[in-house]
Amino acid sequence: MRFVIVTGMSGAGKSTALKTFEDFGYFCVDNLPVPLIEKFTDMMRDKSFTNDKVALGIDIRSGEALKDLSSVLVKLRQDKFVYEIMFLDASDNVLVKRYKETRRDHPLAPLGHLEEGIAEERSRISFLKERADYVIDTTMLLTRDLKNEIEDIYKKDRNYNNIVITIMSFGYKFGIPAEADYVIDARFLPNPYYDEKLRSKTGNDQEVRDYVMADGRGAVFIEKLHELFEFIIPQLLENEGRHQMVVAIGCTGGRHRSVTIANLLKESLGALPYSVHVFHRDMINDKYVKGEQ
Repeated sequence: MRFVIVTGMSGAGKSTALKTFEDFGYFCVDNLPVPLIEKFTDMMRDKSFTNDKVALGIDIRSGEALKDLSSVLVKLRQDKFVYEIMFLDASDNVLVKRYKETRRDHPLAPLGHLEEGIAEERSRISFLKERADYVIDTTMLLTRDLKNEIEDIYKKDRNYNNIVITIMSFGYKFGIPAEADYVIDARFLPNPYYDEKLRSKTGNDQEVRDYVMADGRGAVFIEKLHELFEFIIPQLLENEGRHQMVVAIGCTGGRHRSVTIANLLKESLGALPYSVHVFHRDMINDKYVKGEQ
């Protein structure tokens, strides 16, 4: 039997996660009262309970009973009941943005003081993050990316090292991404913008990719970046407890060189046991398409 406790910050994607588990054949229960968890697990051990995959959503909605969850989890361990905890997190800024976009009230901020509510929630559920088997930071993840993460862990049983790496291409003319942990400049590479046949294309097109990589410097660049991050990422995991890293690759307009390098670096780091995603921030920026170089 596989029993997964799905928890984390409100707005970080728990509803999406539970729907994904349901699609994978899990029996899903959301917001079960904490005092009923032991009774629920007892029921699961009964032979009449036929589903061997269960996902249980628990979060700040449990209210004051949440403080009793720690002792419940200890008791389950003592009773040899095997469970896993998947904790979904996101940056405060992104959580605030998501709440404002959906116009929902935060459970701990009914009067609209979102930042205070998020801070209080983070404090109350920190014990769950500390116990988590998997921490997924959804700050830079699209819904489909989160679904893919869950599929890799719980359906494909992929080795997961608890860090999500986002490689973002961008254009310096549109500003350096504020969320970037590392900023890499790709402007020294051949610029397809000056080739009329390539200007309207992007780094996702093979012709542009070939142009950027033609003189050999791009290949060396990817090799050096791979070596750098192959060294850095384990240090972040071991010494910093980080679960999210954003690597921003920039060129002038964020359409050709940075997209090419971001794609290739994603392929390169994808061979390592980490979750790697790519995001092209400025690739289809209207100002660039109109030729405002």
